[in-house]
Amino acid sequence: MKHLTEDLEARRAADLYRSRRIVESPQQPEMVVDGRPMLTFCSNDYLGLANHPQVVRALQRGAERYGAGSGAAHLINGHSRAHHLLEEELAEFTGRPRALLFSTGYMANLGVISALLGRGDKLFEDRLNHASLIDAGLLSRAELERYRHGDVSTLQDQLTTAGAGRRLIATDGVFSMDGDIAPLPDLARLARRQDAWLMVDDAHGLGVLGQTGGGSLEHFRLDAEQVPILMGTLGKAFGTFGAFVAGSETLIETLIQQARSYVYTTAPPPALAEASRMSLRIACDESWRREHLQQLVQRFRLAVEQLGLPLLDSTTPIQPILAGSAQQALAWSRRLEARGILVTAIRPPTVPEGSARLRITLSASHTEQQLERLLDALSTLNEEPV
Repeated sequence: MKHLTEDLEARRAADLYRSRRIVESPQQPEMVVDGRPMLTFCSNDYLGLANHPQVVRALQRGAERYGAGSGAAHLINGHSRAHHLLEEELAEFTGRPRALLFSTGYMANLGVISALLGRGDKLFEDRLNHASLIDAGLLSRAELERYRHGDVSTLQDQLTTAGAGRRLIATDGVFSMDGDIAPLPDLARLARRQDAWLMVDDAHGLGVLGQTGGGSLEHFRLDAEQVPILMGTLGKAFGTFGAFVAGSETLIETLIQQARSYVYTTAPPPALAEASRMSLRIACDESWRREHLQQLVQRFRLAVEQLGLPLLDSTTPIQPILAGSAQQALAWSRRLEARGILVTAIRPPTVPEGSARLRITLSASHTEQQLERLLDALSTLNEEPV
């Protein structure tokens, strides 16, 4: 254990040590964190559904009908009517023949890539993809090549010299730490020319982008033929828990047979599926949530640019302010915390060296007054050097 202790101490010395906080209230802008009231701007609850009363009631009714747990894997006797209905509704929502539930987005990405690729195949990923996509590639035993962020030209060169084997391009739809959107139309055209599959992890786009919340694919008007593999999560804009993959009948049946992270794990509680069904309905019906959220994003960006803070280019609820060093990001986070505002510092290895940041996220639950309070606090960040 000596080496582990030394590693932990090195993390502390480099301002890279991470600590958990204890939350004592529902997920919403005003929370009790570590026993203290805080105004939070770091949740992925983009539409404000995690504590929506109708979603909570649906969870309660689901537990009364199905109990607390599923009891088994989907392929044994854990696949409930609630799970099946949710899959059908997600397929309709995404405009695809089928959808398949997974316990987490991490497990969905692992399951898809390891089921479709193996030795002798090629996987191409954006360098800023989520860790779950990178890990899925490593575990699949396919040859993994990473291209510069958003650089379709480099990807084209890699595909041209790839040789034989199956080819899969995997990318985030909305990048979780930068908030920018992948060049999906260009990727779709390239994938078709190069006879490659295109997989989009739209964890941070679904529910938020597009007129009906269809995500980055609706934003660019791309269909299932152009993007045959779509992964989405339920624990962000939809406010509950879990993930799904949507695609063709053949894709989904292949995953049911071969995706190890689906086959060999207990199904999520059916009550969660009932809660997700309700949150999906609300997200589709209440477009004002997306409209209000976009207004907050626009107002925030205009104000922060006037403050002269180094704001990354993003039109989504993910609004990163670049600090550079981990020390600076921590100092800024602590300065905000002293004013009762929680924004966590994002540091390497989550982001590249030299790009530590405050990852500010906005929610449809935030009010104009709460945004003003954040902007007032941000205006003080550069008053004192670290």
